[in-house]
Amino acid sequence: MKEKIKFHLDENVSQEIASGLRYREVDVTTTPEEGLLGVSDEIQLQYSLLHRRVIFTQDTDFLRINILETTHAGIVYCPQQSKSIGAIIKGLLLIWEILEPEEMFNHIEFL
Repeated sequence: MKEKIKFHLDENVSQEIASGLRYREVDVTTTPEEGLLGVSDEIQLQYSLLHRRVIFTQDTDFLRINILETTHAGIVYCPQQSKSIGAIIKGLLLIWEILEPEEMFNHIEFL
């Protein structure tokens, strides 16, 4: 059985997304749960890399960080208020079902 992607949700992401993913047995952590509120985006990426988690964000700063060639475990980006919570969950589930963690390494997926 292939290894599944684990997600980390940035601090501005709705808790309902975490709940929806967990309901479907996806391994998810969130910034508040991990005591990372207020830390820099770079630290968020370091945390995600250390724990081999793809970060889901709606913050464009993560796109800028990626341009700087910062190593990361993967980023999934969705512009704020562009999709419903249900559509975001479906998009993340599709990534979780199809891609493997190594395919997300230093890669960005857009929802």
